[in-house]
Amino acid sequence: MLPIAALVLALGAGLSAGAIPRLQSVTLSGEVVAAPAKSPLTGATIEAGSSRATTDANGRFAITVPALPVRLAITANGYAAQQVDVVSSAAAIIIVLEPIPRVREEVTVAGRLDADTTTPASVAVAPREVFAVAGALDNVFRVLQTFPGVSGADEFGSRLTVRGGGPDQNLTVMDGLEIHNPYRLYGITSAFNPETIDRFELTAGGFSPKYGDRLSSLLVIDNREGRRDRRAGGSMSLALTDANVVFEGRVPGTTSGSWLVTARRTYYDLIANRLADTKLPQFADLQTKIAWDAHPHHRVSFLGLRSRETTDASFEGGPISARLILKNTSSSDLAAISVASAFGARATSRTILGWYSHGDTLSADGLGRNEAVRSNTPDDAIAYGGAAFEFSRRLVIRDVSLRHDLSVQASRRQLIQFGFEVHDLRTNWDWQVFGTRNPNEANGSSIQGGSALPSLLRSAKTLTRAGVWAIDRLEISPRLRVEPGVRVDRSGLARETTISPRLSAEVTLSAALRFRGAVGRFTQSPGYEKMLQGDYFVDLTSVEAGEVSSERATHAIVGLERRWRATSVRIEGYWKGYAGLILGRLENEAERLRRVAQYAYPPEFAGSVPTASQITTTPANLGTGRAYGFDVFVERKDGSRRARLTGWASYAWGRATMEAYGRRFPFDYDRRHALSAVGMYRWRHRVDLSGTWRIASGFPYTPVHDLIVASELDSGTFPGMPGSLVPAQDPTGRPLWTVDYGGATRLNSGQLPLFARLDARATFHSASPGGRWEFYVEVLNVLNRRNTGEFSPILLYDPAGDRPRLESTSENVLPRLPSLGVRLRF
Repeated sequence: MLPIAALVLALGAGLSAGAIPRLQSVTLSGEVVAAPAKSPLTGATIEAGSSRATTDANGRFAITVPALPVRLAITANGYAAQQVDVVSSAAAIIIVLEPIPRVREEVTVAGRLDADTTTPASVAVAPREVFAVAGALDNVFRVLQTFPGVSGADEFGSRLTVRGGGPDQNLTVMDGLEIHNPYRLYGITSAFNPETIDRFELTAGGFSPKYGDRLSSLLVIDNREGRRDRRAGGSMSLALTDANVVFEGRVPGTTSGSWLVTARRTYYDLIANRLADTKLPQFADLQTKIAWDAHPHHRVSFLGLRSRETTDASFEGGPISARLILKNTSSSDLAAISVASAFGARATSRTILGWYSHGDTLSADGLGRNEAVRSNTPDDAIAYGGAAFEFSRRLVIRDVSLRHDLSVQASRRQLIQFGFEVHDLRTNWDWQVFGTRNPNEANGSSIQGGSALPSLLRSAKTLTRAGVWAIDRLEISPRLRVEPGVRVDRSGLARETTISPRLSAEVTLSAALRFRGAVGRFTQSPGYEKMLQGDYFVDLTSVEAGEVSSERATHAIVGLERRWRATSVRIEGYWKGYAGLILGRLENEAERLRRVAQYAYPPEFAGSVPTASQITTTPANLGTGRAYGFDVFVERKDGSRRARLTGWASYAWGRATMEAYGRRFPFDYDRRHALSAVGMYRWRHRVDLSGTWRIASGFPYTPVHDLIVASELDSGTFPGMPGSLVPAQDPTGRPLWTVDYGGATRLNSGQLPLFARLDARATFHSASPGGRWEFYVEVLNVLNRRNTGEFSPILLYDPAGDRPRLESTSENVLPRLPSLGVRLRF
């Protein structure tokens, strides 16, 4: 937590008095609310010279001052005092007071960008917006996908890609703890309940030295504490994926403590499993937060989380799959204790000791038809090859961490921050893969059944990684703030120490115009905990310490922001340079010759032997790259209680390319154009309408290069034996053909079709938004557009040729999906 600095303001904070014409007899209005729940604060005092005002029962105030600019002093019993410089009366002022000892510099005025940091590329999402945005399904990750430079890795899941970076390059931190699995239900929903969140903040690059070990972005989630203004209360809600209940209140017999408990669970499976005699995917969460002021200047809080997911489903019949048995159990547990302290009026600290554990076991057993393998015969019954596979996986991530932050207000214009974090990590990856591999994966190291994944894996890594940082926030002048900082990280597996200098700055050009910029270095150490969210797997089993080094990136970001009352516009440009990216290396010559020697093909099929070097799961720092682009973000906030239309729109243009395997090609999530618009309209007193429209270029993909004769194991041989693979045949002796992607030379050489989707939502509520009850109806993909997530190859009979005809079908298509939900508060 940051101590209260002398001032934070909006719409041109900190301008010198001579920069703005002085006004006479100005009345300023606003609200004073208490953090973290943002509840109205009654009886707070606002003073400016001889003028004085007190907030009413709704936390509102109005004060008349002789001229602008003016400095307001805000005080309230039990809360840290604030001093706020105001240079304009154009927008209502919202002042957030922090309970002692959580001294924090935060004054929020209309506008989304954080006024307390010089870092650009940051956006904050209010929990109420997670409930209001059409298509969000109460999931903050789906809301974030509407912001510039942010996309979903696929249409169904919640994994994010930010400005071309992969999902494994994003850091998620909740209450100071790194969250390794922030998703539920295979990514369909998030691990975070908006009912219990104080704020979500995403920084799409150039983030603070306080955080590290990631290359792309930072998502910070702060859980709110329970309400202290009542003995007990709460809410209940029912959504498409789950139902949840929240209870909260103050600790009995005292006003110095609060408690909050929330529970979520899927409900559709309770009925469906009885009817279908199977267990559809289900999850249940239990979370609690307890806070207690042990001393006027010391606060102790406890955070606990327990989550369980289960699937035990079997499917039979159908034209492709004769049998599929899927079993999965997953658990995520977290416990943390935090101590926040204030030392006089100038120093604050926070220490967090945390334990996090994630475990997952998955088994799949399938038998069916492989439509990417067939002979050129008209009889489908004998033409297609079989697809039989058996897969089992177990992974464990355990992280014991210690984090400490210290802030010292050296002077009115200087804030110095120090800190460190230590992680003791234990990671285990075990699996067995037998039978057919995924025919749609051109890269053999793909975690989705790539051909290079080892059939048997037993890998465990226990290591320590640590980081220390220092930041000096300086107000050089009323117009200029700079924030130099440095972070030093130590990786146990890479056995190296990396130094990451970073610098951000803010220049106030006028009362409503602000420039921000940032430049810095970022690193990401090798580790299995990142691969949990990644697309590819590299085998660290035999990697000795120091053989693989940390990945590195350099960020440069500049942005210009302009505000008019409740509307703001931001234009931002960025450049990222990557070095030492960890990829699966190509086969060496000896490995390639051993693999090719397995094929015993006759001369007429010699062209079907894959002789080019293939991608393996052996890690190497062999990738470099760059990502650059610009985006425009326009937002209209609820500047007054009579405002009916709010929302935001964004456009992003970007390029992200990689150099590896002897060529340059797009990153998996290179997206040239993306346009989003989110609107929320207060139609009537008790009805809100909202819509979300997104249109974007398709991601790169690897198209099929050619058809080759499939192979099968010859009788009397064993896998890997020279001459063990022979041409596969159907029962009539015709060769079976299959697809060939062309290896590393053709990775991401195609582009998926344009993505477009419209979502709509109508919300009916009690007398006012946020009242006692709320009911909503929502439709995802209103136009029922078939957005292609990937192409799946299908071979069909070709009477005019000697081999089948290739066609492709769209996969991972989200249909039109209606939803409804209800929310009650008590």
